[in-house]
Formats: sequence, C-alpha cells, structure tokens
Amino acid sequence: MTDAQYDILIVGGGHGGAQAAIALRQRGFDGTLAIVGDEPEMPYERPPLSKEYLAQKREFERILIRPTPFWAERGVDVLLDRRVDAVDPNGRSVATHRGESIGYGRLIWAAGGAPRRLGCDGEDLAGIHSVRSRADVDAIVADLVTATRVVVVGGGYIGLEAAAVLTGLGKRVTVVEALERVLARVAGEPLSRFYEGEHRARGVDLRLSAQVSGIEGTNGRATAVRLTDGTVIPCELVIVGIGIVPAVDPLIRAGARGGNGVLVDGQCRTTLPDVFAIGDCAAHPNAYAQGEVIRLESVQNAVDQALTLAKAMTGGPDHYRALPTFWSDQYDLRLRTVGLSRGHDATIVRGDPETRSFAVVYLRSGRVIALDCVNAVKDSIQGRALVESQAVVNPTDLADATMPLKQLVTA
Repeated sequence: MTDAQYDILIVGGGHGGAQAAIALRQRGFDGTLAIVGDEPEMPYERPPLSKEYLAQKREFERILIRPTPFWAERGVDVLLDRRVDAVDPNGRSVATHRGESIGYGRLIWAAGGAPRRLGCDGEDLAGIHSVRSRADVDAIVADLVTATRVVVVGGGYIGLEAAAVLTGLGKRVTVVEALERVLARVAGEPLSRFYEGEHRARGVDLRLSAQVSGIEGTNGRATAVRLTDGTVIPCELVIVGIGIVPAVDPLIRAGARGGNGVLVDGQCRTTLPDVFAIGDCAAHPNAYAQGEVIRLESVQNAVDQALTLAKAMTGGPDHYRALPTFWSDQYDLRLRTVGLSRGHDATIVRGDPETRSFAVVYLRSGRVIALDCVNAVKDSIQGRALVESQAVVNPTDLADATMPLKQLVTA
C-alpha cells in the first residue's frame, strides 16, 4: 500500500528536478505532481554555494529557485528530507528512508550525486568538508571562525572557486591537485596556466602532481594533510572537491542500464518503463562529444534536459541536442565555456591573457568545437554559432581579437 500517489514523481530537488516541475506546469500538465528532496530546504541554486553563499555575500533565501509559496500555488507537492532508497518499476513506486512508499505514473530521476570521498586514512575526521549542499557550506562557515589555514583537495572548478573565496576572506589556502595542472580534465593548458598564475598571485599555494595519502588529526579533528611524497601540510580545515558519484544505485538495482550514471536516450528515458533521468546523474549520447555517452555536471545541462523531457511528456517531439555551456567565477574573472573541448587537437589563444580578457578556441580536425572565454562575454555569445556548426575558420582570423566572431560565422 502506498502512502501517496502522483501522476509524475520527481526525485531530486536541485535545478533539474525543479525545472522539470516548472516546465511541466508551463506546458499545461495538470496532473498530480511532486518533488521528493533529500534535504530539508526547498529547491535552491547550487552554483552560489562555492561562491557568494560561502563568502556570506548572499543570503540563503536569495538562492531559492522559486519563493516557497510558488510550489503550492502551482500544485506541486514538495516532500522534503526524504531519501529514496529503492525503486519498484513493476509496482511503480519508490521507497524512502522513512519507510514510506510513494506511487507514480511516471518517474523523473534528478537525484544528482554525492561528493566523491578521498578514500584514505583520516577522511572521517571533523573539519573535512565538501561543497555540495547548504549544510556543507554552513559547516564550513562555522569552522572558518577559528581556521586560518585551509587545504583544498582538487584543482577543478569547485576547488578553485572555494580557494578564491577563502583567499578573499584572509585564509591561507593550499590547493592539492593530483594532475600536472589545474582544470586538466576540462580545459587546455593555456587556460590552466592562466588560472594557476592568478591564484599564485593572490597567495594560493598550488601543489600540482600531488596526491593525498591521509589526513592527520588530534582529538578527532583534522590538523594536517599528508601527501604521498611525505609532505605534511598543517591546516585547520580541509575541503574536498574531487567530483561526484552519481546517485543512481536505486535505479541500477531496479534493472536500469548504466554504471557511471544511468543511461538515457534522446528524450531522457531510462531503460525502465516510464522512468526518466536528467542532470548530473544522466549518461547520454552527446552530439558535441561525437556521440560518446557522457555525463555533464552543469546547471545548464540539467535545465536543458528538464525542458526536453517536459516537452516529450506533454506531446512534443523534442530530442536533447543542447549546446553544453558552463561558467565559473573566481576573483574578478568570469569564465564562460561553450562546447566541449574533449578530444581537441589544437588550441588558439584569442587575445592577450595579460589583459585578463581573452578566449581559448579549441579545434578538432580544423573545426571549432569549444571556447573558454575569460572576461570576454561577446566571444562566448558570438562563438556559439561556430561551435554549433563545427565551423572551419582561418586560424589567423580566430586569433585576431579585433575581428568579431559573428563575422567569422558569416564567412
């Protein structure tokens, strides 16, 4: 017997889940609809967590995706503080950690993922944090009252954004990155070296090609990070930003295909009947990755997939083919990325990084596949058409920052 029954049940209260509910109502869906979230808060934005919210420059109410009354006004039940532990595709229901059974006609899985753990000695000590939820950041802010030295493990966007904020708060920050440069998994060397220089200029201690072997502690609290080469870095606070583990175990146990994410088709359908998945946890064939099955961890992807499935659920023929976009704010640097640079075989730096306004253009077999734009909004906007068309452009013209990219699109 189910405790509640909905025509559409959404698991996950992040951007994907919230946008799916909003889009369904906007497209005229008038059936029963609910969002099940594993946190006690109403749906809120995640990107500000490592930026304005961590810096205490933005109150929590200002990062809510919609004001609290919005959901009831739209007939969306928001069931908070409930973790879905199991899915029964035959009985069309989910089971929560509270022992509840919630029935569905169609299920949208937008559960995101959990922060990847270090997997080393001492990882459970107090003072070790991730940046994934409001509770995570509130705990960091509380510890910052007494912490002066911080070690950030991971030189990706989350780690570097946190390092920028903490440096601005007057903390002594060390970033430990296992690869030979920061952002190595998502960007080319020109962008990596630029950001390394910016962080070092502000006093951040970057340790590259460095791996953590353990966390040392006293009285149950972290006091230092130990590297595999024997180096010990004293600290009062550790932030771990080494990616996420997609939250798809209940779906996989129920028989859905997947592994590193749950596999979905062009309409975000899993291999289970009437079960869809979107956002960070959805593995999909991506046209901008040459058809390779990938996961995209970005707000824009979650929103785009939510719109795709809302159209599919309300009679539209839409298939997912959105251009991947990303952004990162560090210090006064605004990075906007268009496309996927994976598989590139050439880079062109457009403009002078010394001016702190430039772009890196990525090519594969002579075609434009992505741009990283630092304080270069026009290039990020005008460059979209080059990426969408996989344009072949004279490299000299691409490198000429005085030539608007829209002219190259026309050419």
